[in-house]
Amino acid sequence: MTTTPSVWRQPAQVWAVAFACVVAFMGIGLVDPILPAIADSLEASPVETELLFTSYLLVTGLAMLVTSWISSRIGAKATLMIGLGLVVVFALLCAMSSSVDAVIGFRAGWGLGNALFISTALATIVGAASGGSSAAIILYEAALGLGIAVGPLLGGLLGEQSWRGPFFGVAVLMAIAFVAVLTLLRGPGEKRERMPLSAPFRALRRPALAVLAVAALFYNIGFFILLAFSPFPLGFGAMGIGFTFFGWGVALAVTSVWVAPILMRRMPLTRIIWIILPLLALDLIVAGLLVANAAALVVCIVIGGLLLGVMNTALTEAVMEATDLPRSVASSAYSAVRFLGGAAAPPIAALLWHAFNATVPYFFAAAAVLIAAGVVFLGRNTLRHLDAPRAHDAAEDAEAVLVGDAT
Repeated sequence: MTTTPSVWRQPAQVWAVAFACVVAFMGIGLVDPILPAIADSLEASPVETELLFTSYLLVTGLAMLVTSWISSRIGAKATLMIGLGLVVVFALLCAMSSSVDAVIGFRAGWGLGNALFISTALATIVGAASGGSSAAIILYEAALGLGIAVGPLLGGLLGEQSWRGPFFGVAVLMAIAFVAVLTLLRGPGEKRERMPLSAPFRALRRPALAVLAVAALFYNIGFFILLAFSPFPLGFGAMGIGFTFFGWGVALAVTSVWVAPILMRRMPLTRIIWIILPLLALDLIVAGLLVANAAALVVCIVIGGLLLGVMNTALTEAVMEATDLPRSVASSAYSAVRFLGGAAAPPIAALLWHAFNATVPYFFAAAAVLIAAGVVFLGRNTLRHLDAPRAHDAAEDAEAVLVGDAT
């Protein structure tokens, strides 16, 4: 077999897109270490600060409903370039803002750019890489894992100087990626069938996809309370938060890229979901009970990363298997509903914190995760076909990772 050595012998255009992927995935945890600093510097309440996640996720989710329609008409490279350009512009505007309202608004523009980019990145790498799709997917997964892990660490390092630092850093790195992709990417990438604008909306009429989307909405509440709320009760500086969520990102990347595919080859999908969701709820309950102990909360966050990595990939694999729809259509419809939970969770957590105490948001997150498990259980008849024996290929596993972790 010669595919493994060829992973690292790729055309320059592939490396350009892979570098852009690393920077794009950094954005998932980049803001975490600077949330308390933004609240202090801009005299913003925790609820206002948490809206940085809400605006980003809400626009990303809504944009996912049209990204397949856009890319199927203007092509992968044009979609990539528009997405990268928007991220550069809005990250720079975030860095130069003088009010939290402005940062919230510019984060929404950032979400639009990221949605356009991540919706076409994998197809572009596969279309341009040498050594076959397996080599390209390994490279893509490496970029994804590196970005998820390094994002919080970079945010902490730059955030130690100023809360504006991470935004300037992303703008510079994405500008480099923009120039590299513009000058090096030659081919059109993967050719796509033209998608009607209504396709994602019609997709949600499919019972299996609807069940998974609703379950993912509640699951995402737990995900983003752990990610977006935890920096406040931790009480660390930017570097401490950065190291904490570096550990979270490494844990999530390891289980999503390596552990989840192994489990999916050995266990039915619904069984994985039924096992992981209660374990995640338990982890959140323990985090709530031990929230006053920073060391214990760090452990809960990292354990949560391990569980989230498996859950993200398993849920999205289920979406890919749930219907006979094109993957881009199914993932767009699923992601749009799922992100509603992620968009609502951070400000709700902050409100509960101030109305009660720091324990209650984690209990609320655990309850949401258990509701997600209940939705999957109640819809088990419509999901029965997911547990049938199936052949896995690298592309399916990578696409599950793409949608599960990129958001």
